[in-house]
Amino acid sequence: MAEADLDNIIDYIAQDNPTRTEEFGQELRDKILPLTQNPKMGRTGRPGSSAFVRELVAHRNYIVFYRVLDEACTVEILRVKHAAQQSS
Repeated sequence: MAEADLDNIIDYIAQDNPTRTEEFGQELRDKILPLTQNPKMGRTGRPGSSAFVRELVAHRNYIVFYRVLDEACTVEILRVKHAAQQSS
């Protein structure tokens, strides 16, 4: 779902600024990449969200929802949402 979210964000930005889309998509990915080395850098999720969900503000308008799978040494990106959207 996170990949679809990112595709939708890129498509939305392309409507107003097609030359910025690739660069913006890469900026979001670059903000997310450090989670591989520091998976707890985001904060715990919002009240009412699942206890395992964490969030990282990747851009002033976009939040990445993810979970850390300690036993698998993996970070799973769940969603990428506009800050005004709900996490589900």
